Amino acid sequence: MAFNEVVIRFDSVSFFYGSQKLILDEASFSVKRGSKITLMGQNGAGKSTIFSLIAKNIEPESGAVNINNNLSVAIAKQVVPRDQMRLTVREFFQKCFKNKTYDIDPKIDAVLEVVDLHAPYDKEIRSFSGGQQARLLLASAIIQNPDILLLDEPTNNLDIQGISNLTKFLIDYNKTVIVISHDANFLNSFTDRVLYLDVFTKKIEQYNGNYFDVVEQIAARIKKENAENARHQKVIEAKKYQANVFAKKGGQLRMVAKRMREKAQELEDIKVDVRREDKTIRPFIIPASSTVGEVMNITSVAVMKNHKFSQKKVNIDVRKNEHLLLIGPNGIGKSTLLESLAFGKTETAKIAPGVRIGYYRQDFSTLNFEDTVYESLEHAMREGGDAKEERMRSVAAGFLITAEFMRTKIGDLSEGQKGLVAFARLVLERPGLLILDEPTNHINFRHLPIIAAALNEYQGAMVLVSHVPEFVKQIRIDEILNLDK
Repeated sequence: MAFNEVVIRFDSVSFFYGSQKLILDEASFSVKRGSKITLMGQNGAGKSTIFSLIAKNIEPESGAVNINNNLSVAIAKQVVPRDQMRLTVREFFQKCFKNKTYDIDPKIDAVLEVVDLHAPYDKEIRSFSGGQQARLLLASAIIQNPDILLLDEPTNNLDIQGISNLTKFLIDYNKTVIVISHDANFLNSFTDRVLYLDVFTKKIEQYNGNYFDVVEQIAARIKKENAENARHQKVIEAKKYQANVFAKKGGQLRMVAKRMREKAQELEDIKVDVRREDKTIRPFIIPASSTVGEVMNITSVAVMKNHKFSQKKVNIDVRKNEHLLLIGPNGIGKSTLLESLAFGKTETAKIAPGVRIGYYRQDFSTLNFEDTVYESLEHAMREGGDAKEERMRSVAAGFLITAEFMRTKIGDLSEGQKGLVAFARLVLERPGLLILDEPTNHINFRHLPIIAAALNEYQGAMVLVSHVPEFVKQIRIDEILNLDK
């Protein structure tokens, strides 16, 4: 098998989402056998759609998607499908194969070892933490031993050890890999080529090098194209001015004026459409509803080890303008604690009466997937005690939520777009206590410094869980609760 052999080829592929939204416009690119490739693009640009086209889950409107010699393809999705949450571990892996696999248990053993997860076969998927579900999603693709492995945001919810294990596996994997991720350091450890889906042109740009190399290449190209366009524009303005002067003089000079206008138009036509940079969200603040004194007190937490809970005594007070960081490995009970705080499910944690809670949940299950974005934001606005639609639309615009976006159902958004809606809701809700479970998941890396700045300045009480050290370093943390000690 030659490693310069093309195994994936998109030939002038066009695709519409919902028959109206154009995702790809005659996009063409190729992937060679054994390549380790990054697929980049803005939230909602259509990266996951490209994966579905490669896996033949959907078909293009026009053009062709060619997979060489019917090579096998497997996708590790961003989230476990909602209709699979009640499956047991064994049933979950059995669904990875078209035909019933009778010797599947040894295969499950081997693949769980790869992702460093102990998971009883009769345990339901919904009972695992977000990080453990991320490992199960990876394992569900790896167990198929595919010729082409597609990973959609594989580091979301993974702790440092999980990312390290995944990185080593991908470095050693001798087949074709394409990864969607916003984690530049993770990508740079094993990929050497980038496919960039431009959300404006709807085409794929191909670059050699890692993420940082590509950023430099794009910046250099934009600078060169802007300079060239500026030179053209100067000549265009001069020609137009001269044409106006000659046209006023009349006679034979009118023909000269006409030729000058034609020359100006030719120069307009050859100006390059410079690729517009990905937009970033506007700087924002999350207003805190008025609270006084102690907002939250925790005297005991449930810690999960070896799939059994035990109680751990603690003494944590969180007051207004204090930020608590919750840490510990995947599966120890961080998300369970946050959920119990948000919904008042625990007797060992007390939240002061009347405190409004803003809860950012990593799986976005607090959002009603049947609501439109407008309905979701309107509800948050009412909860925050503000009935001004003008403010709601202003907040939405700051999070790149357009009029078209507003009419879309939450369930039809990309995971990254759901994240932006969730942050917009927090701004409108004006919470006195902010509970954040992995708020960087699925979010475009360009937005993260702005989000970190907003959290750093938040004046209410806050509890944060995040496995991204670079993000946490940008936020003021007053106390740390380590569930593993």
